[in-house]
Amino acid sequence: MKAKKKWYDYLWIFSLTYLILGFVNILFAWLGLICFALPLIISIGCGNKAYCNKFCGRGQLFSMLGGHFGLSRKKDMPKWMKSKYFRYGFLIFFFAMFFLMLWNTYLVFAGERPLGQKVKLLWTFKVTWHWAYHGTIFSDGVAQFAFGFYSVMLTSTILGFVRIILFKPRSWCVYCPMGTTTQLICKAKNVTKSQNSEE
Repeated sequence: MKAKKKWYDYLWIFSLTYLILGFVNILFAWLGLICFALPLIISIGCGNKAYCNKFCGRGQLFSMLGGHFGLSRKKDMPKWMKSKYFRYGFLIFFFAMFFLMLWNTYLVFAGERPLGQKVKLLWTFKVTWHWAYHGTIFSDGVAQFAFGFYSVMLTSTILGFVRIILFKPRSWCVYCPMGTTTQLICKAKNVTKSQNSEE
């Protein structure tokens, strides 16, 4: 007998809708900040990875595509991809690219460079995305952040989809930057808790 599904089992709809909305109007990309903030809030507040285990719509989407739709080869990832060196290295690289995106956004806010209506895939390929920008009453920097953030979200989704095909459905989760970050937060909280209990 199948367990009754909870409301959070349908959060994959949010992830899919987010990608579609960003294709229609780039300003919807700001909604992706929820996926950045919630894991941090939960891990800091609760000291666990409940977001990754229950509330990650992207993980659910990967599981559904790989499992229910059979797109996954269901093979194990190479050991080096599971190593902490690779995970931490990818985390550093990911956040370096993220802060570079923030810097470019700052330059547009400051009027030192024009708005670039492009999405950068895999941190390399610039794809024109002008149809998704319909203007805003705010600074061009608001739109620049949206283009940059959507680039990050779409790139990570593409990487995750490739991992679905090559390996197990949720292989992306092994070295997901947010998953690694929340894991580090949980470890730090557990160390602090154990130190406090010894005092």
